[in-house]
Formats: sequence, C-alpha cells, structure tokens
Amino acid sequence: MLFNSLTFLVFFAVVFPVYLLLRGWGARKTFLLLASYVFYAAWNPAYVFILAFSTGLDWWLARRLGREEAPGRRKLLLVVSLVANLGLLGFFKYGDFALHNMQALLGLVGVAYAPPAWDIVLPVGISFYTFASLSYTIDVYRREIRGDASLRDYALFVAFFPHLVAGPIVRARALLPQLATPRLITPDQVAYGLVLVLIGLFCKDVFADRLFAPVVDAVYAAPGSAGTVAALAAFFGFAGQIYFDFGGYSLCAIGLAMVFGFAFPDNFHFPYGARGLSDFWRRWHMSLSTWLRDYLYIPLGGNRGGEWRTCRNLMLTMLLGGLWHGASWTFVVWGGLHGLYLIAERVLRRHAPPIGGILGDVLVTTTTFILVCVAWVAFRAPSFGSALEMFGAMGRWEVGTPVQWLALMAALGMFGWHWRMRDRTLDDLLAASSEGARAAVAAVCIIGIFLAAGGDQRAFIYFQF
Repeated sequence: MLFNSLTFLVFFAVVFPVYLLLRGWGARKTFLLLASYVFYAAWNPAYVFILAFSTGLDWWLARRLGREEAPGRRKLLLVVSLVANLGLLGFFKYGDFALHNMQALLGLVGVAYAPPAWDIVLPVGISFYTFASLSYTIDVYRREIRGDASLRDYALFVAFFPHLVAGPIVRARALLPQLATPRLITPDQVAYGLVLVLIGLFCKDVFADRLFAPVVDAVYAAPGSAGTVAALAAFFGFAGQIYFDFGGYSLCAIGLAMVFGFAFPDNFHFPYGARGLSDFWRRWHMSLSTWLRDYLYIPLGGNRGGEWRTCRNLMLTMLLGGLWHGASWTFVVWGGLHGLYLIAERVLRRHAPPIGGILGDVLVTTTTFILVCVAWVAFRAPSFGSALEMFGAMGRWEVGTPVQWLALMAALGMFGWHWRMRDRTLDDLLAASSEGARAAVAAVCIIGIFLAAGGDQRAFIYFQF
C-alpha cells in the first residue's frame, strides 16, 4: 500500500476517524496495531508472519535480558536476537546474491555450478523493521532502557504503519515512551501533519517521479547513446530524484505520525548543502547514519585506538551500510566510496590548512555535492560497465532536449536551495509562515499532485531496501 495511492487514501480515511472515536488509550493502540498489520498485509499477507515472529522473539528476549544478571547468559540472549534478525534479513535479502557469487567463485577454480532459481520475494521493509527491533534488544542489553514493554506496545512500535516499510528508523527509546501515555491530538497538530504529508507527496509525485525519473531512467537504460547534457541531467538528476523520493516519504511518515499524536525524528536536513562529507552524513538519512554510528562504528572502536583503526572502522561501517542498501556489489562500491571520502576528509582536516571565508565555503560545499553525485552513479547504475559508460557519456557533446535541460537546471536549483536552507529547518520555515501561507502551500501541493497523477504509479525507491 503506497502513500501516493488511492488505496492508502481510503485506508487513512477509515483508520483516522475510527482512531479518534475510540475512547480508551488501550483500545486506540490495539486498533492502530491491527490497522498497521492490515497495511503491511496489503503487499503479501504471508510476510505478516515474519514480522510477527521477529517482533515476538525480540520482545521475549528483551524481557529475559531485563531480568537476567549473569553476563554470559545476557550475551547469549543478545546473540540469539542478532542471529535471528540478521539471519532472516540475510536469507531473504542476500540469498540470491550469495548463490551467484558462489557460482562465480567456483567457476574460477573450474567447478561448474548452476544455482537454483531464487523465487523468494524480498519482504517489504524488512531492512527497516529489523534495525528498529534490534535497537530494542541492544539497548536493553546495554541497560540503557528497560525491557518491560508490553507485547502490544512493542508490536505497535515495530509495526506502526507510517515508518514500517521505509523508515525513519525510529528507535524503541524514542517511541515506546510515547506509547506509554495517551497522546494529545490538537487540530493545529493534525493540520500541520497533513501539510507535511502533502509536501512529501508533492516532492514524490511532481519532482521525483515526473521531473527527474523519466530523464534519469532513460539515460541509465542506455548510457552509451547519451551525450553531455543528458549524462549531466542524469548525474545531477538522480541526486534530486532520490532526495525528493526518500525525503518525500520521510515527510509523509513524520506527518502521519504527527496526525496520530506521535513525534518522529527528522530524517533529512538539506543534505546537499553540507560542508563536507561527514556533515553530509549528519544530514542524509539521519536515522540510519546515527544507527550505524551507535550500533556499529562505536562498538568497532569508533575514533579510539589511533588513526589507522579509526579509518578501518569508518570504512567497515560504510561498506556494511552500502550492503544494507542492496544485494549488489555496486552498493558496496557506493559505501566504499563514502568510506574513502570520510577517511580523506579526516586526513585533510588533520594535516592540511583550512580554507576559510566565502571561497572556502564555495569550494567545500560544491566539492561535497559533486562527490556525492559521483557515488550516486554507483548506487543507481545496474552494473559497473553502465556506471563507466555514464561518465564516458559526459565527453560526447550534444545539445540536449528541453526536458533534459529542465531536469539539469532543477537539480542545480535544488543544490542552491539546500545551500541557502542548510542552517534552517523546514519546521522553521513553516512556523514563520502565516496560516494563509501554509494553506497556500497545501493548495499548491494538492494541485501539483492532481496534475502529476494519471501516469505510472511508482513505489518509493527505498521500498526495495
């Protein structure tokens, strides 16, 4: 069930009024849990059992962890959670990838191996709800939170439909306390949340799907026949497409949660205006980057233990972060590039004199954006050969079409907007606007969404992860 679908509109039109009509907080939570499972079952009812199994296991393990005092047994309980969750994720997401790589390795030594057809469909959202659930057992193991949540509250934390399939990766420590007490819903809060949903859908339907996606898809489908303008439009355009697609989804999730009385963390903060690569990761997919920092980078040693170990930890974190995105070596390369960027930035900051003033800001911000776009080529390209062809196409001059020029100018305009807004937030901008201005924004979004409707309905990009 997509947020940008008529089915979801009907779902929300039924669920929200019923939620308001229910009196008791317990009844409201039970209803939200059932609605969330219906929302998930709309893709594939069978995969509801995987979600329920993962939820029930981690809830039981966390309760045991909360009561257990013996260090060895506590560690064993945590290992069971890690193996079960990562095992499910590995089987569904990386099974086919592992089989084909085994086939390639055996072929190198002269062994012919034909792997069976892998007809298992990846459960939607498994990467996201796995990480959300693991945050609970790990935090309970660290004694940072208690492991005494009720099964209903914990199941709702994992399955709450706004964040279930593509984040933000909301942690137990952030959402479980909100579930413990009744949420106050005000008309202003509902109105503000709906404005965020409309802005998110506008970003997805108008910018990501109608402006950028046709140009990007056409060039990446045949990069060998593209020229300079087309290649540049796709090069910068995919940066726009993935930002407006995923950022739009995150705004929808945050707005929907707000409508029901819950607060979700921000997931994007004008990332293309970043002053360096480390700043980019403080602004891009923030719920994932902080998850990787707290549960992978710091446990590996973080920046403790010397320069070499810090660089190693950065690279391992980014490689695994790249692999999390998909079962392909192109995603690993994407993560590796960002690892190299972060290491190089760290070395330069330690040994090279800083460039101050406006010139330094222009140089650092522009270089950061270009390097991020270079890495996006590996992320988007279906193969390494296609990625190399993309860069080769930039040297074949051609005039380009109006649509390609529009996408290119729009992507560069987005870069300028992020630069201008990087020290502010969307909340600041909306809060400083009058009610009339916010109503005008909502009206423009509705009109844009209506005009963009009628074509192919595209799932959000991160649904496949």
